[in-house]
Amino acid sequence: MPQRSNLGYRDMPKREHCSGRGISSGRLPDFIGVGPPRTGTTWLHEVLKTQVGVPAGIKETHFFTLHYDKGLAWYQAHFYNCPVNRPIGEFCPSYFDSPEARGLIARHIPRCKIICTLREPAGRLYSQYRMLRYPAKFPNHLDELRKFPGLLEGSRYVARLSAWLETFGPKNVLVLLYDDLVDNPQRLLDDVCSFIGIEPVALDSSPVGTKVVNLFPACKAPGLLPLGRLSDSMLYWLRSHRMYRVLKLWQESPLWNFCFGGGQAYGPLAPETEARLRRFFLPDVEELEKLLKRDLRRWKPLL
Repeated sequence: MPQRSNLGYRDMPKREHCSGRGISSGRLPDFIGVGPPRTGTTWLHEVLKTQVGVPAGIKETHFFTLHYDKGLAWYQAHFYNCPVNRPIGEFCPSYFDSPEARGLIARHIPRCKIICTLREPAGRLYSQYRMLRYPAKFPNHLDELRKFPGLLEGSRYVARLSAWLETFGPKNVLVLLYDDLVDNPQRLLDDVCSFIGIEPVALDSSPVGTKVVNLFPACKAPGLLPLGRLSDSMLYWLRSHRMYRVLKLWQESPLWNFCFGGGQAYGPLAPETEARLRRFFLPDVEELEKLLKRDLRRWKPLL
């Protein structure tokens, strides 16, 4: 268990290191928030980043899904300047749906603490659809949605969550519900702090507080789809080369806003489409109720 401390992040001793992009910390995460996407992981990252060690310059390394071929030293270098007396970790939602990522984490960090954050399936799906910058018109039929790989299956949680529980053991997997983040964020945060082994963080003294935080706000469709796809390629290249300062400047530029949000505004999910999706996800939601021993009536079709 990492030592607890009342010191602030900036007051903590730092691991000795040399400057340079390839220096490894020699450490691997004590905890990983695996998602899935659009379930509050960015909020958790922002609230906790001054209390624990997180990747330098970026929230999501995607190491275990996209960059494993770069080697562990590449991954460890993200944590080179983390405080030695605090746990380190990352929040990367792409891991939840990846058996390969789960297996690699278990191989290299078998005692890693896993945080899964789950959200009402239809709402999560629509939020991810918008994040991926698909055209503003959301498909009305399930057959059309099946043209978008991963969207439907990414909101069916039981099989994936069961695999994480089986791999790491129930004591090392914390399951959070987005509903609890909305209803009582302080209590949810207290659970996280206890799970990863740090003192509670008071939200009323945090600059983040209870405000919604999104890594990729998605209110509008792309201005031009080809330009959006080109920007995606640039995003991947900058991430893979750990050029995070350049990436940050790019994301704050007017051109970024046009590429990823210069088109038609997304509207709310149509009631009939939401009802259809809730019926589709109902069997999985009922199985999840049994697995978690939680009442999930909010996630079921509206009467």
